[in-house]
This record gives sequence, C-alpha cells and structure tokens, in this order.
Amino acid sequence: MNQNEKMDKHKIKYRRRELDREKIEENKNKIKEKKRREKEIRLREKELMREEKETARREKRRIREEEKADNNSGNIVTEENETKNESISRVIEEKVTSNESNTDRNKENTKIDQNSQKDSVLKNVKISDLLCNPAVRISAAVAAVLLLSVSAYLLLRTHKAKLTAVETMNYAGMEEVMEYSYRQSKKAGLVKAAGKDTSAVPVEVMRYMLEGIGNRPEEVELTAENTAEFATIESCLFNSKTGKVDVKVTAPTLAASDDGYYYIFEEKPFESAINGEEYIIEEQKDTELTFSVNLNYNKANSRLFSKFVVAMLKDGEFVEISKPRYITNPEEIAKYKPSFSQTKSKKGLLVDPTRLSGSELDDLGVKHAAYNIFLSRFFSGSGVNYTYNGKTYSFNRSVVEEYDHVFSTLTRKGIDVTAIILNNASGKTELIHPLARSGGSAPYAAFNAADESGVEHIAAIASFLAERYSGNSHGKVMNWIIGNEINARHEWNYIKYMETPAYVEEYAKAFRVFYNSIKSINGNARVYISLDQQWGKSLTRTNGYGSKEILDAFNINIKNGGNIDWAVAQHPYNYPLNSAKAWSLSGKAASYVLDSETTPVLSIKNIHVLTDYLQKEEFLTDSGEVRHVSLSEMGYTSSAGQELQAASFVYAYKIVEANQYIDSLLLSRQTDASVEVAQGLAFGLNSAGGGHKSIYNAYKYIDTDKAAEYTDFALRLIGISSWSEVIKNY
Repeated sequence: MNQNEKMDKHKIKYRRRELDREKIEENKNKIKEKKRREKEIRLREKELMREEKETARREKRRIREEEKADNNSGNIVTEENETKNESISRVIEEKVTSNESNTDRNKENTKIDQNSQKDSVLKNVKISDLLCNPAVRISAAVAAVLLLSVSAYLLLRTHKAKLTAVETMNYAGMEEVMEYSYRQSKKAGLVKAAGKDTSAVPVEVMRYMLEGIGNRPEEVELTAENTAEFATIESCLFNSKTGKVDVKVTAPTLAASDDGYYYIFEEKPFESAINGEEYIIEEQKDTELTFSVNLNYNKANSRLFSKFVVAMLKDGEFVEISKPRYITNPEEIAKYKPSFSQTKSKKGLLVDPTRLSGSELDDLGVKHAAYNIFLSRFFSGSGVNYTYNGKTYSFNRSVVEEYDHVFSTLTRKGIDVTAIILNNASGKTELIHPLARSGGSAPYAAFNAADESGVEHIAAIASFLAERYSGNSHGKVMNWIIGNEINARHEWNYIKYMETPAYVEEYAKAFRVFYNSIKSINGNARVYISLDQQWGKSLTRTNGYGSKEILDAFNINIKNGGNIDWAVAQHPYNYPLNSAKAWSLSGKAASYVLDSETTPVLSIKNIHVLTDYLQKEEFLTDSGEVRHVSLSEMGYTSSAGQELQAASFVYAYKIVEANQYIDSLLLSRQTDASVEVAQGLAFGLNSAGGGHKSIYNAYKYIDTDKAAEYTDFALRLIGISSWSEVIKNY
C-alpha cells in the first residue's frame, strides 16, 4: 500500500468517525427536544388537573350550600334521590376505571384503528343517556362537573399513553380529537352557561363533544403546489392591552403533520426562509388560531422589524405553510403623537438654509417645507450617543446641531416639515446595499436591508431622527420621504439592474424598517415612497423603470407582507424639464402627457391621473382611505421669462387647490441653484444673487384674500377668462 492510499484510508476513517460523532450529537439533540416536549405535556396535564379539581371543589361547595338552604326551607332531598346520585357516581367511576384499563391495553397494541377508538369512547361514556333517563334525577351542575372531569381524565390518560407508547400509536389521533372537541365546546360558550340553564348543560356539553368528533376538520396531505400558502396570516398586530403581538392565522382545514401543532417562526427582513428549528411558540392545530408573541421592543432581540411565518413539522423537519407577514401597526407603541398644523394652504417650498434666520419664509407665508437629510453625515463623527436595540451609536454633533437649527426654526414658524432621507453613494458602507457598492454613477445608492448590519443601522438612525424631531425643542418632522425618485434607478437610486419585483423587494424591505422605526416613535408621522414624472416607462434608460410599474409592484409587495399606510411623494415636472409653460403641450410633449393612466409622463396638467389611480380599491388603505399624496418637488424655469414662470406656478397651484387628494405642493426652490441654472433650470423664487423674481409675489399671495390681484395675470398668458375652463370642478 503506497503513501497516498494510506492517507486516503486515514481520511475515510477520520470522516467516518466524524460522521458518527455528528450522528450521536444529532440523536442527543432529538432526545433533548423530545424530553422538553414531554415536560411541557406533563406541565399542561398538571395544570389541567388542578383546574378541574378546583372547579369540582367549587361546585361541591356551592351544592352543599344550596342543599343546606333547601333543607332550611323544607325542601329536603329524599333518601331515594341520594341513593340514585350514589348509583350514578358508581356508574361513572366504573366507566373511568374501564377506560383506564382500555388505555393500558392500548399501550401494548399500536395497530388499533382510530375509528374503533372513537367507537370505544362513545360506547363507554354514554353520559347523555344517563342524564336523559327520567328515573335519574341529579343536579345538572354536578353532572357537568363530573362529565368534564371524565373528559379531562381521559385526556390526561391519553397524554400518558402518548409518552410511553411512542408516536406511532393511533391513539394520539384520538387525543387530538378529544382536545379539539373540548376546545370547540368552550368556544360555544357551554361552560359559561353553567349555573343558568343548568338542566341542559351536561347534555349539551356531551352533544358538542360528540359532534366535535364527527365535525372535526379533515386532515389533508399537503402538496408541493399548496404547501407554501396553505395557511394565511390574516393580521399581525401589536395588542396594547397585553403588550404582545397577536398573529392571527386561518386555514381551510388541518394539515397532516408529525404532531398536532402549528408553529410560529420569526424571520428577519433579510431572510427568505425559516432558519433552524428555533420557533417562537406553538399551538394545537385549528382552522382559526391567534398566537401571542413578545415584541421585545428596543432590545437586542426586538421583533419590531421581523416577519412571522406559520410552519408545521413534517417528516422530522419544519416546513413553512404560510406567506410571511410583518407587524403593521407600529404606531400603537408610539410615545409621541404630535399633530399636523391646521392650515388649509397647500403652499410649500424647498427651503434655502442660508435664509432661515431672516423673515423671508414668514413674508412668503410658507406652510410646508422640504429639507434633505444625508444619512452618511451623521456617521461622519461623534458626540451624540444613541442606544437602540442594545447597541450604542455615536453621531456627528455638529451635523445633529445643524439639523436641530433647521427643523426647530421651521417648527417655530408653524411650518409642516418634510424630511427627504438620502443615502449617499459614497457614504457609510453599512447603509449601502451590497449590490450598490460599485458600478454606479448616481449620487445616491439603494438602502441596505439585505443583511443584519444594514437593518440595524437603518433602524438606529431612523429611530434617532424620529425621536429627536418628534415635537420637542429640536423641532418636529411629520413627513418622511424614503429616497429620491426610486424608479430612476440609474440616476437617483443606484443598484445593479434586476427585474421590477426584485428591485421593489429590496426597496420595500428598507422602507418597512424606516416605517416601523419612525411610526413606533411618532405615531402620526407619514412615510412616503418617492417617484418622478416618468409614469409609463423610463424615458432615459433601457434598464430603468416607469413610476407606475414601481407603484404597482410596491403596492403588491406591501399588501403581501401586511398592508401599511404608505404615502406617495410625486415629482410632476414639465416635460421636458426646461419647458416654461405648464399648461401648453407641443411637439413630443403632446403625445407624452395624456389624460389616461397609459400616459408616458405625469405633469401638473394630468396629475389627476395619479390621484384617480390611487382611488382604485386595490390601492386604498385598510381603513378604505385614499393614500396621502404630496407633490414634494416640482418647479418651473424662468429662463424663458419670469412672467411665464410665475404663470406656470399659479396654474399648478390652482390645480392642486382643486384636488382634494393632494396635500401639498413643494416648489423647488427658494433660491436658484447655479448648477441647475447652467442647464436652463432657474427654478427659484429668488435669483442666485438673492433678488426676488416675478414669481415671488404670486407665491406670497396665492392663498390669501389678495390672490386675484396677484395671480389673474396668468389668465391672460394662458389665454382663458376663467380657471374653470382648464380645471375640472374648479
């Protein structure tokens, strides 16, 4: 034998020894798990027995008191009735003894047919016949207690049989039947009836138990086609009364499995399947169940961002039988619920931070303001510590103080603030999606909810921002926009190209982390998806997306994982961007801006297409409301003349004012940006040098009683005599 053969033989021997050790360890784990479950069963047995004994004691005490009262009033129980009561007790005791003997025999016979088991039980315990016999007069309450005691005793004996007779015994099926029928009798309210119409209670209890055996849902073998969606998680809601998350599950019938239980597993946002065998909770199989699990809010094992899934044990492995579902009401745990301002004005502005200290915003009467938050800036230094979910993060103090100044100033002026959360492509690595860390030229990258570190960082910064700007001395932010024009993947939300559902899935995972972080602190905040004017398709890239297809896919994705109150931030710029007249369509624009949902482009002229689309039933919130819409960025250039710019703004505001589903119009911008002016996009109310343009006064007075004086000039430029000529229902 040469050296190589010796080494191979040695490797084989070593590998076999390794496999043996793994097998031994696996068997040990199985034994531990079995012992754990057996212990749980014994504890349930003891608890049930204690409850039954206590019930029996209370009933006996009550009966003695009633008999004593009857004796005092002359209604003395006859010796004949006492004898009959004793006879019935002996009959029941004999039946219990008989069932004990039958159970012991069943331990030795693992081949007994389940149907014969049912017949045996029904044959041995015909309590209803005893109760219906006119010769037998017994207190109905005593009979009810005895009947339930017998049922419980049989159930306990069944558990013991299961422990000692291996899982192959058909009697285990009888256990499920008895437990199911017992639960159904409780659901029917029969126990509550005790002490009211007591004469019928024992018979009704047994009748329901017998019907439960016959009507118990059939167990079916699942197939590859129906396993993944056999059960449905109807809701996943935080219960403020119990402090737990209630996971409500329904199923058409019962799925055949290794045992009689369904299990709830937790999956993190970045996980696509259950991981291992560590389930949260188990419940006996039924067609309707509610699992209550701990939220663990702001702890290392927090479930605020988790999704939950139903599983069963089949052939020794856990198998998912439902789609996952997230918690959908994080606002229930919010410690802040500030209100929006009571303004009816929809006038907003992308503010210039260099002009905050002056009085210009007050002079303009701004009611809504937008401001960008670049997340990477917070991680560029230290000084402000924040602990979340068991970890401490340090944020750049000077950056935090800068935003404190902006948001507190706007809040003091009575302005509703919108924060636009942006993910710098060259920012903190943990925040950037793994598929967006190279290859792109966009200034912003897709958020990272694809791994644990990404979810933790998003949750921490989102919670910090929501808490800091929840209405205290640092200011109040009520609207949060996640990303910028996310349908424009290549330009504003870079990640490697993928099909629309997959692309939306990556965004939606991050969106939910932001949503649950923000809403769990500020219960009244609104969280928006950002879309641009390219409605029907991407007009600039073959590997881009239209905002309509993103909106459709996002709605489906969110509904599948649990519907939440997301909102829409739309940017209906003119097409093309340097077009000066919002009301006029010529050239290519005439075929691109249509009054139907098939339109390639959304502009202010056909913005009703969006709000009409959102009124469809499939887009409504769970409460039946149309989703909030903010035109969070739009503007008109003065490059072709300041009067045309002002007239376009007036035209846009009149349309928004007449549309009940649009909350605000945030004009971009307060001051011209030189980089945009170089492209012919002079969008500001002020020139780069600070001087007011014609649009300044139109903006200032458009929502006041002087509106006509400063805005009617637009009618002449548009070529109409009344706004009703161009605005429906004006």
